[in-house]
Amino acid sequence: MQRTDIANPAYFHKVVDCQYACPAHTPVPEYIRMIAQRRYSDAYMINWVSNVFPGILGRTCDRPCEPACRRGRVEESNAKDPEPVAICRLKRVAADMKDDVRARMPKQAPKNGKRVACVGAGPASLTVARDLAPLGYAVTVFDSDAKAGGFIRTQIPRFRLPESVIDEETGYILDLGVEFRGGERIGSMKALMAEGWDAIFVGCGAPRGRDLDLPGRQEAAASIHIGIDWLNSVSFGHVTSIGQRVIVLGGGNTAMDCCRSARRLGGTDVKVIVRSGFEEMKASPWEKEDAQHEGIPIINFHVPKAFVHDEGKLVGMRFEIVQAAYDDLGRRTLVPTGEPEAYFECDEVLVAVGQENAFPWIERDCGIDFDKWGLPALDKDTFQSSVSNVFFGGDAAFGPKNIITAVAHGHEAAVSIDKLLRAEPVYVRPPPMTNLVSQKMGIHEWSYDNDTSNDLRYKVPWAKAEAALASIRVEVELGFDAATAFKEAERCLNCDVQTVFNEIACIECDACVDICPMDCISFTANGDEAELRTRLKAPALNLAQDLYVSGGLKTGRVMVKDEDVCLHCGLCAERCPTGAWDMKKFLLKMTPAGQGVSQ
Repeated sequence: MQRTDIANPAYFHKVVDCQYACPAHTPVPEYIRMIAQRRYSDAYMINWVSNVFPGILGRTCDRPCEPACRRGRVEESNAKDPEPVAICRLKRVAADMKDDVRARMPKQAPKNGKRVACVGAGPASLTVARDLAPLGYAVTVFDSDAKAGGFIRTQIPRFRLPESVIDEETGYILDLGVEFRGGERIGSMKALMAEGWDAIFVGCGAPRGRDLDLPGRQEAAASIHIGIDWLNSVSFGHVTSIGQRVIVLGGGNTAMDCCRSARRLGGTDVKVIVRSGFEEMKASPWEKEDAQHEGIPIINFHVPKAFVHDEGKLVGMRFEIVQAAYDDLGRRTLVPTGEPEAYFECDEVLVAVGQENAFPWIERDCGIDFDKWGLPALDKDTFQSSVSNVFFGGDAAFGPKNIITAVAHGHEAAVSIDKLLRAEPVYVRPPPMTNLVSQKMGIHEWSYDNDTSNDLRYKVPWAKAEAALASIRVEVELGFDAATAFKEAERCLNCDVQTVFNEIACIECDACVDICPMDCISFTANGDEAELRTRLKAPALNLAQDLYVSGGLKTGRVMVKDEDVCLHCGLCAERCPTGAWDMKKFLLKMTPAGQGVSQ
């Protein structure tokens, strides 16, 4: 193997698995350390720069960072089911416990004469506005609803996300000098283009829920509702009750929001019925757990066949029972079991089987190309459409995802818009800003707490069931208090504080090998990676995590470190008699719009 190039930012970035997995690349360990130091406002602002909505995401994020968290891999001997650091809940701590941060927000800049229109006031458009407004762009955000937020406001129930949090965090962006034109639906792309905007960003989401064209659908239509439309009506108070017996169709997060909302609006017999297996459901594991915690059963491997009605009044649904079958290539199909059809009585049905993009307002002869799935043809890096000054992001770009992905799209689209309007090549993307700084405070002391906590993941307290289920607006999760937040933050392994090795100073005494609690350091002959992984002190089995390999040492051996299970405890650096090891904090910050290097 070749010597690892630690000057390449990608290498250490991939060691900080949580930040690497986050679409917006939020520096997770950095803000978690600040929470442990009770520097909540600092932690909030670090989040705000990257993910824009810390209070919202601290309650609703899909948490791609947590499955990536190395804590879940290195503590397998401590717990039967090792769990990652509660990154999302700690983000909420920073939002809930911060001071007034308005003075720390960017200041309005003098206008530069360029006008940018954002269609839709969801997370992608608001991120574009947040990035461009401080640079002097006149940003106008259009939305058919009276208040900003998009699907954050209309589709996430208030028992998960209080409206006050949405108002606060959308307000920070609008206060940057952004013009918000609520209640103004854009009905024609051609008309919008004719208004002479320098750039247009489309972040209107995926506003259409899929329907099920089954027997009885039209006859019983009054009692069958599209999930996202129904949640929207609940959010605005247009729907305040539901029948006692409710079936929710679908296995995604929208289905989980529907069933839990129905439970609070009078549904006493609410069940989720999904065609796939329980483990294959698209809903986040904690969303499924929360629904079950509230007494909502999830019935899997049932394919809907018909809505049963009595002269137009919905009385139930029929389902075919299936099972998963796999071919020689491991491809799955659902095949009937041959059992009799299942029948469930119900008063109302909520259909949450997916969402689709809908662009009826974009004329197909306006110059914007669409693919066969009805999605805009975009450059995946720049989010630029076939019309050079029109960009897409969020669910409107590549289909339904989640809030943090929409934020990441917004950041990248803002970079593109800024480069376009500066007459720079849009495809030249600015590299991230990085540094690598020693954490030495003395011979055996570091500027961070390197004591590894053995605590298991802490549970977030919930409101009492009788109060939580009695109202659609009572927040269920109460969040960590300061003491619990500190203990949970201490579970973080400080993955961004890297073990950096200098082979020139190494005398090959193997003291670091002896003291390493995870057996992740080996001095051995070099070789091909696949073979080398098998003969380390502890075999390095996770191929997704790169090995750290030094240059040749005096004996001809190389140092090989398995980054996968390293605790970043610093014992190797404390034990090393020559200082060949050091603990250096690697900080990666994505370059925002306005700070790229012209090329």
